[in-house]
Amino acid sequence: MTTVRTSGQGPGDLAEFGYKQELNRTLSTTDLVVYGLVFMVPIAPWAIFGVVYNSAQGMVPLVYLIGLVAMIFTALSYAQMSRAFPIAGSVYSYVGRGLHPVLGFFAGWTILLDYLLVPTLLYVFAAESMSGIFPGVPKPVWIVVFLVINTAVNFVGISFTAVVNRLFLAAELVFVVIFIVMAVVAISKGVNGAQFSTTPLFNPDLFTPQIAAAALSIAVLSFLGFDGIATLSEEAKGGRRSAGVAMITGLVLVAVFFVSQTWLAAMLVPGTTTFGDDQVNNAFFSIVGSISNSGWMVAFLAMNALAVGIANAVAAQSATSRLLFSMSRDGRLPRFLAHINPKTKAPQRAILAVAALTLVLGLVFVGQIDVISTLVNFGALTSFLLLHVSVVGYYAVKQRSRNVALHWVTPILGFAIIGFVLWNADSSAKIGGLIWLVLGAGVLAYYHRKGTGVLAEHAADPFQEVG
Repeated sequence: MTTVRTSGQGPGDLAEFGYKQELNRTLSTTDLVVYGLVFMVPIAPWAIFGVVYNSAQGMVPLVYLIGLVAMIFTALSYAQMSRAFPIAGSVYSYVGRGLHPVLGFFAGWTILLDYLLVPTLLYVFAAESMSGIFPGVPKPVWIVVFLVINTAVNFVGISFTAVVNRLFLAAELVFVVIFIVMAVVAISKGVNGAQFSTTPLFNPDLFTPQIAAAALSIAVLSFLGFDGIATLSEEAKGGRRSAGVAMITGLVLVAVFFVSQTWLAAMLVPGTTTFGDDQVNNAFFSIVGSISNSGWMVAFLAMNALAVGIANAVAAQSATSRLLFSMSRDGRLPRFLAHINPKTKAPQRAILAVAALTLVLGLVFVGQIDVISTLVNFGALTSFLLLHVSVVGYYAVKQRSRNVALHWVTPILGFAIIGFVLWNADSSAKIGGLIWLVLGAGVLAYYHRKGTGVLAEHAADPFQEVG
């Protein structure tokens, strides 16, 4: 078996895979963690608290704990493959080189559905929040405003994007602390009958596996984004382990934020089993208003809109553009998207392509959050299944690894959990996802006929161990 190399990441690493260093390698491990946190959004539960509360019979923090367990297995698989193949493209590159190029294309194609629709979903979320503050402004206007700002940030380059990420993360954490203080004070005073309770963590009288699965399929949206860290592998300077460490660290940190906020929020609505249709979309913000004043409620709405519409969307657009860059570089998509601006070292054509697609999709799907969410879940979860298979195929089978825990147990458990969630997903998501896969098969056939199929450009053995 080939000896595993543990050298730092650099241009030489890319040469092993037939590439040259084009992107700007400036991101530290801390930058990657910040990026992942911004992508996942520490305040993500605010917007969907009411929906998850209804689905989970009030056990929202339990849903996020289950979600953490499910995603940890996937993060560990990502960490293993990013160590072996420290290149842009994320699951597309990992599955393609770890299993087979055709499967790699479909892994990239399915997660592309996720990455293309996530920015759209974020803009729709942000527009909904802003319409609550400025009801007279049409929602499509907010989509255009946020899109222009985010495209400009990404266009400047990854270093500037990292600065913006840090600023927004700091602002979000300030609001998290403010809510925790307000909630603890309100609970200690018994405002609206609130009292400390472990029921939101687990209620044996109401818990069923079906409830957990249904709620998890919604809550998993909040964890999507940790995988985006892998798309920045060619821009990280922390070595081969950097992306894996950042993914697991970010996932655990954001879960702490999710659980603490939703546990406190659930204790502030004692006796509530479900939120009505007129309350569900603004349930969290109504809770903030009930323990403070309308001014704080508006401030939280504004912070949510900015965090989702700018910070989160900047990260999503950045990840999507890197995926397009990687697939285009390999001839899986139009090659003009692989162009790197020599001055900013950013894939600016891919960034503009993402912006254009997001604009069209955002205007089409404005007000249709449920439809976008189901398709995003299908794309991400399907690619995660292939990722877990690639860990077993590459490490356990090809490299004959003796690390049973990481290369057999972890991916198999991760596959089982993700498969269970996907199996219980909405039927419309499955139908839409299958249609997307059929389109992908057509794209693959087209580029194969052009002579750019099946990673023909790479002279390197896709199964060489370079972790």
